[in-house]
Amino acid sequence: MLGELLLTAGVLVMLFVAWQMWIGDIIISAQSNSAGSAVSETWEQQPAPVPPPIVENDDGDTWFEPPVLPHPAGGETFAQMRIPRFGDDYNVAIAGGTSRPVTLDNGWIGVYAQSVMPGEVGNFSVAGHRTTWGAPLNRMDKLRIDDAIVVETQEGWYTYRFRTLEYVQPDQVDVLLDVPQVPGAVTGERYLTLTACSPLYSLAERIIGYAVFEGFQPRVEGEPESLTAVADVAPPSI
Repeated sequence: MLGELLLTAGVLVMLFVAWQMWIGDIIISAQSNSAGSAVSETWEQQPAPVPPPIVENDDGDTWFEPPVLPHPAGGETFAQMRIPRFGDDYNVAIAGGTSRPVTLDNGWIGVYAQSVMPGEVGNFSVAGHRTTWGAPLNRMDKLRIDDAIVVETQEGWYTYRFRTLEYVQPDQVDVLLDVPQVPGAVTGERYLTLTACSPLYSLAERIIGYAVFEGFQPRVEGEPESLTAVADVAPPSI
């Protein structure tokens, strides 16, 4: 009798683990993407905000100066992350903070306290789960050079282009510097840094993805091409 009870308990534990690590992720991820699509649709239906000023350099090149957003409070959603490499339906909320109970365990991607905001000079640095709670950054290691990483807001779309991955120790926080891993450097560039735990189901290391800013497209101009085109190149070597 005791053996049967222990066997039953073991099966129940295994089922719970399976739900938490795989089935639950699938359900939460689908719910997160569905909620994100609803947010995008709401923004699309609202009157488009006035576009930002157009900047021109000495060569005659022009672009929209990306609007600067206020830094969000912990757990405050303000944008959606869309990565075509992860599928047309990938649409995950971005919120302030990187604590698990307030931000990450909602299946969101969290903005570090010291981070700049999308499109600003410096390093827009974020974190997310690779396993459990929807695992929004589960496929970070599948990114390829020039893949678009798009931050959608009510104002429009900030497009970054992926460059490379690396693995670091958990205490290597210099990846969050304005110029990642280069203390005191000033380049005038605009970066995006994705951070998550590695390997899967472990806290031993961190996987870091770097991207560079390509441009901002205001909502009045419609969706950018970066949301539909997927880079067809080999994965980066790491």
